Amino acid sequence: MARESRRPAGARQILLGVVLGAGFVLTTPWAISQTGAGGNNPIGDRFWPSEFGANDQRGAANRITPERVSAAARLIRDGRIYQLGRVYEHGMPIPGKRHFSLTIPGLPTGRPTGKNQMVSNDELFSGEIGQVGTQFDGLGHVGIRMHGEDYFYNGNKLSEFGDPYGLKKLGVENAGVFFARGILLDVCALKGVDRLPTGTVISPNDLAACLQRAKLTLREGDVVMIRTGHGKLWMKNNDAYGAGEPGIGLAAAKFLTDRKVALIGADTWAIEAVPHERADLSYPVHQWNLTKHGVYHLENLDLEALAADRLYEFCFVFSPLRLKGATGSPGNPVAIR
Repeated sequence: MARESRRPAGARQILLGVVLGAGFVLTTPWAISQTGAGGNNPIGDRFWPSEFGANDQRGAANRITPERVSAAARLIRDGRIYQLGRVYEHGMPIPGKRHFSLTIPGLPTGRPTGKNQMVSNDELFSGEIGQVGTQFDGLGHVGIRMHGEDYFYNGNKLSEFGDPYGLKKLGVENAGVFFARGILLDVCALKGVDRLPTGTVISPNDLAACLQRAKLTLREGDVVMIRTGHGKLWMKNNDAYGAGEPGIGLAAAKFLTDRKVALIGADTWAIEAVPHERADLSYPVHQWNLTKHGVYHLENLDLEALAADRLYEFCFVFSPLRLKGATGSPGNPVAIR
């Protein structure tokens, strides 16, 4: 995640279609209010302690219980695996001043040893290991500055847990394994377009319509993948890919956190619409999901094969690297049919 923002000023009243059972939609008032000075704080001045306890560092990953893991496993029918992660390679879209470099130091790196003359190669990696390519945002990635302090999930102050050699709290090693029911919300197909225009704000009504179209409802602990078609630009037009993106707004983020999902992924680099709904805010959806609710993000996904097969419900598996004190993790999440 990186770059700029937008959103209409003031609290908004939104009519949300809530899917109740198979095919029945109830229209009901649904709103997000903004608090703080001048309405500039979308998550409130007091968003802790977490429902999982004042010392919790796992956030919404706690919703993935043994019972939900067993239920997710039962979704596997023929064992087909869909790789959702991008290839990490030179020239892939990278925001701002982040970088990626992989070299083989010496060919071979390991000179011949033993009578059998064994040789070997190693790689040397340089880069923001958790924040390039397909990336998992941990709870130490995004916070909010209030009253002179930088607060992160569960009210943790950066002044107390920050360390240049790895965070003392909220490191990605606390997240654990995501083995859960996965849901694909194909907004691109819903709109009947090849790719949603940059800056398109996905609404709660859009998400509800995707669920109704697939005859599904969200359950606690689910992992939600949002397809916008923006991922088709990956390694085809990197400038356009990085210049902005379609994505959810605050109202759609609340729709998902109200349904107690564990993780939100997308075929974009920030999950949320860029430019933002309101120009004077910066990544408010990140603050709403990660900082306030402990709901993780998984960015830069390839969702095209899932969409082509119309696979809207599946077993989802992802294990972030146990990088002590890291803000995020690379990896290759998979869907299993």
